[in-house]
Amino acid sequence: MITRTAVVASKTGLHARPAALFAKAAAESPVPVMISVDDKAPVAAGSLLQVMTLGVKQGDTVTLSAEDGAEAALDKLVGLLETDLDA
Repeated sequence: MITRTAVVASKTGLHARPAALFAKAAAESPVPVMISVDDKAPVAAGSLLQVMTLGVKQGDTVTLSAEDGAEAALDKLVGLLETDLDA
C-alpha cells in the first residue's frame, strides 16, 4: 500500500465542482484509490458522494492510498487537490 498526503487548496474544499473533478479523476485511475481526513474512515476517492461526506475544507490535509504501482496516479490526484479547482 502506498500513500500520499495533500493540503486541499480549493476555497470550497472538496464540495461541488472540486469534489466532482477529483472524484472523476480518481475513478479513472487504473487502481482503486481511497481518501481519508483526520480520524474518519477512508472512503472510495472515485465516489463523489463518499468524498463529499468527508466534509473536507480548504487547508485540510487528506491522505490518499492505493495498492503498490499506483504512484503516478496518486501524484496526479495530489496535484489536483493542491490546485484551486474553484478558479
